[in-house]
Amino acid sequence: MSWLEAIVLGIVQGLTEFLPVSSSAHMRITSAIFFGEDAGASFTAVTQLGTEAAVLVYFAKDIFRITKTWIVGIWDRSVRSSLDYRMAWYVIIGSIPIGLFGFLFKDQIRSAARNLWLVSIMLAGFALVLAVAEYWGRQTRTIERFTLKDGVVMGFAQAMALIPGVSRSGGTLTAGLFLGLTREAATRYSFLLAIPAVVMSGLFSIPDVFDKSGDGLTPSVAQMVVATVIAFGLGYASIAWLLRYVAHHTLYAFVLYRVALGSLVMCLLIAGTITAT
Repeated sequence: MSWLEAIVLGIVQGLTEFLPVSSSAHMRITSAIFFGEDAGASFTAVTQLGTEAAVLVYFAKDIFRITKTWIVGIWDRSVRSSLDYRMAWYVIIGSIPIGLFGFLFKDQIRSAARNLWLVSIMLAGFALVLAVAEYWGRQTRTIERFTLKDGVVMGFAQAMALIPGVSRSGGTLTAGLFLGLTREAATRYSFLLAIPAVVMSGLFSIPDVFDKSGDGLTPSVAQMVVATVIAFGLGYASIAWLLRYVAHHTLYAFVLYRVALGSLVMCLLIAGTITAT
């Protein structure tokens, strides 16, 4: 891997991880258009450690409070009715689907799922689902009214993001809107829900990203560190921006962007400018 590619992909990861546009699709498309070769699923997973570190820093007080309440609640029943205690369990239970499917379909995720035809179809097609959710969602339920059902449904929606182009945040936001949650409530849970799955995926992918016999390009340790640090800085900024944005705007801008990008990739594939695999 060249230094230019490592830096560019770090920027792409940081800018797109938390937006409902699929960071993995953007990593795949950027590699194909500008560098001619897929950087690989492992590289994407490891750079996501940077963006998840940004979540840990940004929501440090909330995460500490929720974790503390959950630990105390194991022995003290008086705190089990609190939102923080329940939220901890919602995140744990909601993380099971992506962990299970990620383990069962690991090989397909690293190979067939990265086909650019599939990526572009998911970008454009799932954009329409997001548009329907934005239009029909009642958005009357705040985070205080979050339930186990919400956590499970959004957990399965997150698992769909194992296919590049769906978008982890896009999937969870869509599910949350269909469930009647406000954008702010769905977005906050989406951030928390990502932590276990993305951190574990990134840690397990560290050996693979430096395996020269595996799929994708092989970065140096320095390149991997720099890309991850860049993703952290831009990811932190994008968290603050997205929380402000969803409080006052619809998600239709992201819908239009996804359709446009998916259509562009399809055109490039038909023209033979880029290859699907």
